[in-house]
Amino acid sequence: MSTSSKRTLIRGGMLIDGTGAEPIDNGAILIENGRILEVGAASDIRSTGAEVIEAGGRTIMPGLIDAHIHIGSDGNPNPMRRLKEKHAYTAIKSGVHARKLLEAGFTTVRDAAAHGYTNIATRDAINDRLIPGPRMRAPGYGLTSTGGHGDGYFAPHVSIDNPGLCDSPDEVRKATRLMLKMGADCIKFVSATGGVMSDGDEPGAPHMTIEEMAAGIHEAKAHGVHTFAHAQGTTGIQNAIKAGITSIEHGFWIDDETVEMMLANNVYFVPTLNAVFQIVEYGEEAGIPAYAVRKASEAQEAHLESFDRAYKAGVKIAMGTDAGTPFNKQGENAIELELMRRAGMSAMDTIVATTKTAAECIQFGDVTGTLEVGKSADIILVDGNPLDQVNILRNTEKIQLVMKEGEVFASRMS
Repeated sequence: MSTSSKRTLIRGGMLIDGTGAEPIDNGAILIENGRILEVGAASDIRSTGAEVIEAGGRTIMPGLIDAHIHIGSDGNPNPMRRLKEKHAYTAIKSGVHARKLLEAGFTTVRDAAAHGYTNIATRDAINDRLIPGPRMRAPGYGLTSTGGHGDGYFAPHVSIDNPGLCDSPDEVRKATRLMLKMGADCIKFVSATGGVMSDGDEPGAPHMTIEEMAAGIHEAKAHGVHTFAHAQGTTGIQNAIKAGITSIEHGFWIDDETVEMMLANNVYFVPTLNAVFQIVEYGEEAGIPAYAVRKASEAQEAHLESFDRAYKAGVKIAMGTDAGTPFNKQGENAIELELMRRAGMSAMDTIVATTKTAAECIQFGDVTGTLEVGKSADIILVDGNPLDQVNILRNTEKIQLVMKEGEVFASRMS
């Protein structure tokens, strides 16, 4: 890890600024004290005395953003393992994963719920520079209803303290206040519907009511933080939108009416295609529970159709992977861009979804996500052109430089 000089000039590569604008063939970016001072054509930007990084033959672009990960989870196929894991061990794993994410070019992430406030602790350790890692949003525990996705399985004679468990508007309000007290900077509703990796519920079934979610959303908005909902079935998705949610996660069954609701209410969509893909790809033979493989297999086609419907209608799509689910590993997150590309999204739009839109979705749009004057110098240099082959972003060796806030955290340049 090396600290940048007062001024750094990156020049000579193709520059993609994250806004969706046409790339600049011979671009440059001038950085001062961790912020972008100038950006544009290399011929227009000069700085005497700056440290120069020659980017010729590479692509200069914003650091990547994953809006839906579980930083303490490692892609193990057995969901029961988490119930036996000590919070301290999860926190240590989270630190390891934070480094992997950053080295893979992910300079910003949003965690999507963890036990023991380990996600908040990891975020704080990164912010205090105790460990290297991406900029983070962290909700603490996810809010779930009894028997809902996120409740988890345990023997009836065993008492498990889950402060995110709530079954009325008042309980949701109290749980939201507790998460905010503990340092949450976003609030996750885990059970707008059932899910794939939870035993005993179905993805299409609505769980939390409109009134329950609305109570928590009201508290979150009062504190200036955004909200997001695990919502897979149509009714649960619509309930979350009616309650005032900021973003819908997963969204397996999104019909035309739901699309119109999302557009009218400025709701983001974080599809997490990779979560379903990996479960179906590996199957029971790899140790994934049969119930999870069945549910993922039943949902996959509808999920892709919903993605296509939302994309073509202009719903704002933010990239998220659900990293931590089976075989969905931290540091391999860029596979999501390839899956979105296969599902019909243009290469440029996959990049915008993973930079500008993701930053806006998780309330970092004024800080990062695009290469614009005044924003944080969160930048990667890629060996090759991701507009020709977006899957090169999956190859860590192709991510030749990772800069966060003007500081180089990984360099593979010769």
